[in-house]
Amino acid sequence: MPPTPTGRTTDDTKAPTAAPVPCRIVVCRDCCCGSPKVTGVDHAAQTERLRAAAPVRVSDCLDVCDQANVIVVLPSAEGRAAGARPVWLGLVNDPDATEDIAAWTRAGGPGVAPLPDILGLYAITPPRRRTAP
Repeated sequence: MPPTPTGRTTDDTKAPTAAPVPCRIVVCRDCCCGSPKVTGVDHAAQTERLRAAAPVRVSDCLDVCDQANVIVVLPSAEGRAAGARPVWLGLVNDPDATEDIAAWTRAGGPGVAPLPDILGLYAITPPRRRTAP
């Protein structure tokens, strides 16, 4: 089969398939997370380390400032199909925890790879969505 412009091979009898959607990461970087308020953390290095493992989106405040630095690991398409939900992690202020998150996302993340026990210590409950009165 010849490669397409995107590098994928095609079969004339089948529709081209899209690449699987990987696990993704959201890092909070606003008023508390990613700021000098959380001392001793190289926030830029943490974001880049996670970016080397999975796509990363930098978000404004995720409304859990008392848990800074907050990182949310979003399931891949495969994980979502298995029923996985985003995993919120708080107080991620240690390079070892960042490495554990990177390794877990490379392994597939929520719904694909089990949450490492050590990361269970960082798991937090996300804030409730605000609804209009």
